[in-house]
Amino acid sequence: MNLRMLATAAVVAGMAAPALAADLPKTVTLTAYTTTSSGYAQSIAIGAMLKQKHGIELRVIPGKNDVSRMIPVKKKRAHLCACGIAASFTQEGVYLFGSKKWGPMAVRNLYNNAKGPHGLMPVVAGDAGVKSAADLKGKKMAWIKGAPALNVNLTALMAFGGVTWDDVTRVEFPGWKQAVDGVIGGQADAVMVSTMSPHVNRLMASPRGNWWVSLPHDDKEGWARAKAVAPFWNPNKVTLGIGIENNVSGEPEFDGQMYPYPIVIGLADDLSDDFTYAMTKAVMEGYEGEGGYGTLKGTAGYQLEAQNLKWVFPYAGGSIRYYKEAGAWGAEEEAHNNALLKRQDVLIGAWTAYYAANKDMEDEAFEAGWAEARKEALTAAGMDAPFS
Repeated sequence: MNLRMLATAAVVAGMAAPALAADLPKTVTLTAYTTTSSGYAQSIAIGAMLKQKHGIELRVIPGKNDVSRMIPVKKKRAHLCACGIAASFTQEGVYLFGSKKWGPMAVRNLYNNAKGPHGLMPVVAGDAGVKSAADLKGKKMAWIKGAPALNVNLTALMAFGGVTWDDVTRVEFPGWKQAVDGVIGGQADAVMVSTMSPHVNRLMASPRGNWWVSLPHDDKEGWARAKAVAPFWNPNKVTLGIGIENNVSGEPEFDGQMYPYPIVIGLADDLSDDFTYAMTKAVMEGYEGEGGYGTLKGTAGYQLEAQNLKWVFPYAGGSIRYYKEAGAWGAEEEAHNNALLKRQDVLIGAWTAYYAANKDMEDEAFEAGWAEARKEALTAAGMDAPFS
C-alpha cells in the first residue's frame, strides 16, 4: 500500500465515527428481555461501544414478555427490539399477535446474534427411555401457558421424529420454571430450554438426570418435518451446555439446533435507510478494537460472517446497503428477501380485509376466524402456513 492509499485510509477511518453519528439520533432506544437476560447484557455492551466509538447513547428498555417488548416499538417509543423468536409471530400475526390489537406487521431485520456453540432445544429426562425424537411417542410433554415460542419448539422436536400431540400426554404448566420443576418431579418428560440454562443443572443432578435428543443434520425428512412447524430452526453443532455428553453419541457434542438471539428488528415505516445502515455498520464493525463489545462472552454471533441473510425476516434497506458493500449480499439473498416481502404483503393485505369486515366480532371468534383467513390467504398465494 503506497503513502497516498495509507493517507486516504486514515482519513476514511477518522471520518467513520462522525459519519455514522450523523445518521443516528443522539439516543437510540431498544427494547430487550429483562435485566437478568443475556440479551439485555449484550445490548448494554453494544451501547457502551456506540457511546465510546460514536458518541451515541443506547437506551435499553427491559420487557418481561413478547408483547411488552413490542409495545414501545409499535407506539414509536423505541426504534428497535432485541427480540426472541416470537418476533416471527409478530410478522405472521399469530398467537398473541393475532388479536385485534395487533395483526401481522411489516417487520424489518437489521442484524442478529446468529451463531454460537450452544443449542436452543428441549431437554428430556434421562430416565424417560428416550434416545431419539421418535421415542417421544407416549411420553409426557410440558405445555406452558402463554408461551407459544416454547411450545412451538417442543412441537418441532416431536415432529422431527414423526410424533404429534395426539401421540403424547400434554401436561400444562403456568410458567417455564414450573415446567422445569415438573420434569424434575416426574410430572413431565421434556421441556424447552437453552443447553446453557442453569436449570438444566438441577435436572442433571436429580435422580432423573438429563438427556439431549440429537437431530441428525443428514436426516432431511426429519428436518423438513421440524421446519414445517418451526421455519426458523437451523442445524447447529452443539458443543456448549450442561451435561451435553448425555446424548446418543456419548461425546460432548451433538447435532442440534439454534436460531439467532437476540433478533434485532424494527417496523418498516419507522426505519430510515440511513438509520439502519448506520446501526448495522456500527454493530458489524464494533466488535473488536478499543471500546469493542467483543469483550463480552457470547457476542461473536453479531459479526458479519455469522449473519444468516436468507432466514425468516426481510432485511431493512440500509442494512442491505451495508451487506452489499461488505460483499455479503448477492442475487440469492435479494431473491429470498423479495419473497419474504411478498409474504408480508399477502399477510397484511389479508388482515386489512379481514379486520374491516369483522372488527365488531367477539375476540375469541375474531381470532379463530383470522387464523382461517390467514391460512386461506397464504395457501392461495402458494405459500406455507405454519402456526395454523
